[in-house]
Amino acid sequence: MHTLINQLLSRADQIILGKSLQVRLAVCCLFCKGHLLIEDIPGVGKTTLAHTLAILMGMNYQRIQFTSDLLPSDIIGASIFDVDNHTFKFHPGPIFNQMVLADEINRSTPKSQSALLEAMEEQQVTVEGKTYPLPTPFFVIATQNPSHQLGTFPLPESQLDRFLMRIELGYPDHQAERELLKGLSRRSLIEKLTAHMSAEQLSVIQQKVIDVHVSDALLDYLQGIIAYTRISPDYAAGLSPRAGIALLHAAKAWAYMTNRDAVLPEDVQAVLPSVAGHRLKSGSHDSHAIVAPILENVPVF
Repeated sequence: MHTLINQLLSRADQIILGKSLQVRLAVCCLFCKGHLLIEDIPGVGKTTLAHTLAILMGMNYQRIQFTSDLLPSDIIGASIFDVDNHTFKFHPGPIFNQMVLADEINRSTPKSQSALLEAMEEQQVTVEGKTYPLPTPFFVIATQNPSHQLGTFPLPESQLDRFLMRIELGYPDHQAERELLKGLSRRSLIEKLTAHMSAEQLSVIQQKVIDVHVSDALLDYLQGIIAYTRISPDYAAGLSPRAGIALLHAAKAWAYMTNRDAVLPEDVQAVLPSVAGHRLKSGSHDSHAIVAPILENVPVF
């Protein structure tokens, strides 16, 4: 499986140039069954990354463009009266795909954003009292423009907490940008992509991630991190139990991707900015700056 994973990462790196760490974090997030939030300015490759991962992992993919006039029914679907049968028939919306790209999610109202809450937490949607299961696997990758840009609505904490990770792509370095300028368009390259993984293989990887060993000493370190966020004056509120579980799952996936069968402190530290950065309120917006006090003050066993 590790050869397959390395091939997938290598192929993705050919599309998303100069962003190996971000690609690896995104794949890590999907391997531990998490949803991903990509926040950055327009034009740096957020949508391209989501589309690339969907194809390489062999999943059904649907993009939803979030706008201020988007309705929850545009996401979930709606019951429409069937004249022939004199009954209402449910017509599924784009949420019924294995991977859903919520593009520019913070350009829609909180009412529309909330349509994703049940789907992301319970992998189902409820319409008019009836529950419909979503496909397996099921992932939401959302892109978000910086909150200071015009026409954006802030994501509520309950929505943010549903995303296991938040990453930023940033500008490409000089060499990567030169390759972008000289090479083919990313859209042309995506059209030539083929699946490197099946849903069955992804399911096997997700199970192997669950089986990665976690020692009691590592759990002590993890709990030390969680406890520090709750007592430190650097943060308005600490990490929730759900955030602690997300951090553990991400660390296990990172360890598995590094070809190890046990979690080490460096695995926790590698994923901490992406898992905790959007959950902790502090004076900075940079994920690495937000978690810096944690790494400095929580001792490693």
